[in-house]
Amino acid sequence: MAIVVRFVDQDGVQDIRGQGYDGASNMHGEWNGLQALLLKECAYAYYIHCFAHQLQLALLAASKDATEVHNFFKTLNFVVNVISSSSKRNDQLQDAQIAEISHLTEAGEIKSGKGINQIQTLQRPGDTRWSSHFKSIYSLIRLFGPSFVVLNDIAIKGSTFSQRGDAVYALTHAISFNFVIVIHMMKEIMGITDKLCQTLQQKSIDIVNALSLVSTAKKFIQKLRDEGWQSLLDQVVCFCEKNSIPVPNMNETYRYVIH
Repeated sequence: MAIVVRFVDQDGVQDIRGQGYDGASNMHGEWNGLQALLLKECAYAYYIHCFAHQLQLALLAASKDATEVHNFFKTLNFVVNVISSSSKRNDQLQDAQIAEISHLTEAGEIKSGKGINQIQTLQRPGDTRWSSHFKSIYSLIRLFGPSFVVLNDIAIKGSTFSQRGDAVYALTHAISFNFVIVIHMMKEIMGITDKLCQTLQQKSIDIVNALSLVSTAKKFIQKLRDEGWQSLLDQVVCFCEKNSIPVPNMNETYRYVIH
């Protein structure tokens, strides 16, 4: 970054007509931030906060205000960390994937061929990149079976009490119906917001198109809320049956119990 700024400075900052950064104070600071220093040299270098980063921060803050979603991401992060904490466990995850792919291929449930059924890894979510949360969700859904195998193995054969305890805790929460339905719900919601985030980071987009895209994303989310419940529930039930997770009776009276 320092080399780029020096190059621009030598070439002349008077031609700059815009600048945009994330929320870091050393970049957007009103007095000593980079945007303020550039404005001193060129009054036309207008500063605009990165729209994609603003969206990420808004989504992160909103997720923490919703108890179920906040707890879900804590569990998601914990599960991923337990499985990905060592190269040995990553190797176990790969072996479990190979075994699953082989079984599904023999059963005729998936096809084999060049470039398909690639071995994948679990993605860690990070606060500064909201899209990493979507990738983490998608990877765990995709690798749920192999992840269950690894957690179950750690719960039984872990070398310490803490390792076995962490695996049991992660396993208990990961195979709960509440976790499964929230992870599928967040996959649908974040599939919409992730596309918006990626589009807002394109170089060719202008503010008019950006506002239009935000409006479109809001409409998709509202449509999901109004019309997407049954299809979401069907996905969750199918997923639970595939992974032997008990599905509660939706016709029973709901009772909220505080533990």
